[in-house]
Amino acid sequence: MAAHKLLLLPGDGIGPEVMAEVKKLIAFFNDKGLARFETEEALVGGCCYDAHKVAITDETMARARAADAILFGAVGGPKWDSVPYDVRPEAGLLRLRKDLALYANLRPAVTYPALADASSLKRELVEGLDIMILRELTGGVYFGEPKTITDLGNGQKRAIDTQVYDTYEIERISRVAFELARKRRNKVTSMEKRNVMKSGVLWNEVVTQVHAREFKDVQLEHMLADAGGMQLVRNPKQFDVIVTDNLFGDMLSDVAAMLTGSLGMLASASLGEVNPKTKKRQALYEPVHGSAPDIAGKGLANPIAMIASFGMALRYSFNMGKEADMLEAAIAAALDKGLRTADIAPKGTKSIGTAEMGQAIIDEMETLAAAA
Repeated sequence: MAAHKLLLLPGDGIGPEVMAEVKKLIAFFNDKGLARFETEEALVGGCCYDAHKVAITDETMARARAADAILFGAVGGPKWDSVPYDVRPEAGLLRLRKDLALYANLRPAVTYPALADASSLKRELVEGLDIMILRELTGGVYFGEPKTITDLGNGQKRAIDTQVYDTYEIERISRVAFELARKRRNKVTSMEKRNVMKSGVLWNEVVTQVHAREFKDVQLEHMLADAGGMQLVRNPKQFDVIVTDNLFGDMLSDVAAMLTGSLGMLASASLGEVNPKTKKRQALYEPVHGSAPDIAGKGLANPIAMIASFGMALRYSFNMGKEADMLEAAIAAALDKGLRTADIAPKGTKSIGTAEMGQAIIDEMETLAAAA
């Protein structure tokens, strides 16, 4: 059995706590002979700044390039609010995304049956929800140049961020969207702001061309991003795959998170191009939630998003769809038993901690593996 090399980057805040539950799950897979994982661990974010005065070291970047997949926890916190901008904790994650060319960010929003009432929307709107938000991750306003703050004098300053997209960037993210849709419900909704942004005009044009040229069998609709945000809370089940740029994808995926009940439930995958020689692609998997410094070290964090991110690694990096399905079923089974961390527990009900939820999911994996 070939060994899969994982680089673990727990990061700051609750990152190490939720990563600890994934470590237990990795040990379960190794012990049961379901897979063979070899792991390395390194610093990233604020803890790396404390140790090395950078958000990620060149040595860790080399390890990231050599890994079959990267599991990333969370970074940042008030402790590092005053550090220089280019070495802020988030710079470590941005460097990983940019240097590894992780251009396709997959953020599924799935409502588990047991959590339909935990959503901020009515049960009938979210029950059975299963949508995928595909965010372009290495272009757009977060990376465009110039990016400056200029002192104009007389107490005035001017800040500039630049929204930039080239045709090839839109083409490749479009292809991922259409390919995903073919394996789901065969519908893509492309979102931009072509009414006020030139980048939106190009985005719309290129997505339309790729569809007509290569994916006529997939249903395509276009929607302005602000209208898309409204529709996500009005009728979210109308969507299958939503593809959008870096800025709007960041916002819309957080909206989608609340449809599922909590940011603690939302996993993500960031994928690069397939290497034509090895047939593998660089990939990073992370929960959508942040470092939550207010609850760090208290054992209260919800580990499900981190665990589900590992499930996405099984599916997209290691071609272990059966095992990924088993893990998703184990999460659902634990929730069906009424187990809840504080973020998804109804008011006045008992909640369990991070380690207890992680162990409950492993217990369900034991049961499912024995029955397989």
